[in-house]
Amino acid sequence: MSEEVTFTIKRIGFDEHYRPSDSTRTTTNFANLARGEQRQENLRRTLEMIDNRFNALAHWDNPEGNRYTVELDIVSVDMTIHAARASDALPLIEILKTTILDRQTGERIEGVAGNNFSSYVRDYDFSVVLPEHNKNRTTFSIPDNFGTLHGNLFTSFINSGAYKDCFTKPPVICISVSNSRTYHRTDNRHPVLGVEYRQDDYSLTDAYFRKMGLTVRYFMPEGSVAPLAFYFFGDLLNDYTNLELISTISTMDTFQKIYRPEIYNANSVAGRAYKPSLDHSDYSLTPIVYDREERNRLGIEQGRFAEEHFIKPYKPYLDQWSSRPAS
Repeated sequence: MSEEVTFTIKRIGFDEHYRPSDSTRTTTNFANLARGEQRQENLRRTLEMIDNRFNALAHWDNPEGNRYTVELDIVSVDMTIHAARASDALPLIEILKTTILDRQTGERIEGVAGNNFSSYVRDYDFSVVLPEHNKNRTTFSIPDNFGTLHGNLFTSFINSGAYKDCFTKPPVICISVSNSRTYHRTDNRHPVLGVEYRQDDYSLTDAYFRKMGLTVRYFMPEGSVAPLAFYFFGDLLNDYTNLELISTISTMDTFQKIYRPEIYNANSVAGRAYKPSLDHSDYSLTPIVYDREERNRLGIEQGRFAEEHFIKPYKPYLDQWSSRPAS
């Protein structure tokens, strides 16, 4: 596969001056924050929340609670399909890369790639394929090979020279737990990730990420009110330093407080058995403006975009490609 497709990586800083590029998915969470009259205030407050969360977790040798700041880059991945004679690069994936600035020493410390995860093909799978498959069914079901193409694309990118030239470690994706599952607190506690939760069965999202080669574990860090889902390769607890893990927690816990306040900015902490709910009413809103209704509506439009510009034009090639293991 590596000779048939190539990946191109571009970076742009996510700061108070950030403006989404034309190829960025409109529903990408950080793009949603960067539009409208309050865009700059939104971004400034979000970055302040991330820094405050980081310093609260990295409290050792940090008596004033302001030693660190987190710098974020939006990493955009374009794919060119040479075997299909595609002339244009296709927008494929967007992730976030963290870098930690130690104000005390002046050192810039490598963070984690991944964090947020954005994909046009995932929009297609969840907003087009899945609803059409279940349109006239009385019981919900999953189509055959659901997520296989997306999993192969992602795995091919992670194994590519483009990824290895830019990043020293595999990615960690951190998102919300599923509101269709119940999570049970365990006695396992990590000094940074916090208390571990487990569930008996994969959610649809868990199964989808599993096709991307990613394992999932659920942890509720100190100061959080609900567990986060961490998707990773290898050994999450031993492959990453404490500061690397904190950079992911502080970034994604902040975003989730903005995106899903019913779960992550709730006024009560998850108990021993925890079932997330977007219908929960006892929560607080952040001062950051986020248009969740627009995000849900545009997901379908972006799924159709992927279908028109990626899936349909290259379907014969993609079908053949997805029948082979990613390399």
